Amino acid sequence: MDNFEKVEKLREHANVTYEEAKQALENSNWDILDAMIYLEQVGKVHGPEQSSYTTQTEKVKIEVDEKECKSTFSDNLKRFGDWCLGLIEKGNNNSFCVERDNKEVFRMPITLLVVLLVFSFWMVVPLLVIGLFFNMRYQFVGPDVRRVDIDINKAMDSAAEAAESIKNEFGSAVKDEEN
Repeated sequence: MDNFEKVEKLREHANVTYEEAKQALENSNWDILDAMIYLEQVGKVHGPEQSSYTTQTEKVKIEVDEKECKSTFSDNLKRFGDWCLGLIEKGNNNSFCVERDNKEVFRMPITLLVVLLVFSFWMVVPLLVIGLFFNMRYQFVGPDVRRVDIDINKAMDSAAEAAESIKNEFGSAVKDEEN
């Protein structure tokens, strides 16, 4: 802000003449706040009825912003724990279903499936693949099933169809050898 703008701003706020505002700014090294104080001291402007200035609304805003920026380790740990609990709750509310011939054979919470995959991956995955060759179909169902889950269900259906076609090719190859 150039000097002319400072003079105009001080003139508006202090309700003084141009010359008085310019003189006050020159005496205070072109600092608007110091010029306002100078004008109060020489009696050109009456100070506030209170003896202090406040920017309480700005102060509250700054405190909130600092509080949001300065999160402690325990705050982050609590947020992570809440996120994990929400994820476990969703896993318990939704299920992994195993079907055969359009009849439900087995259903388990997704949380249990994840635990099984973590602790016995080399047993669960081969069983799921073998199940595909015995006409098993897998899908996720529940209240939190979203479009992503539907795409996963489509992928599981296409895996079942691929297993079915491999089984059919293998069966026709065996029949051809027998003949």
